[in-house]
Amino acid sequence: MNADLRTAPHGLNLVIETKTGRVIIGRFDSVSGFQALMHDVDLYDPPVGVDPEAYIRETATYGVDVKQRDFAFDATSVLRWRKLGEVPKLA
Repeated sequence: MNADLRTAPHGLNLVIETKTGRVIIGRFDSVSGFQALMHDVDLYDPPVGVDPEAYIRETATYGVDVKQRDFAFDATSVLRWRKLGEVPKLA
């Protein structure tokens, strides 16, 4: 887990948790200045008090439910990122 998105591997599916609670899951492309770009993205805004980990694990098990082809966002909003392939699958 890391907060510096500039160290993320290009082309891999990542889980990005943001400071607002939003979860972004998709294929990482690049960071340019303060903007990050991802492709084939699923966005999840968990309800207040809900732990997003179950949603993340479901995505790791069944695949990314693509909601946006290309998605740019503020790279400074990243709380942490991790590789989707390293997230434990549902039993």
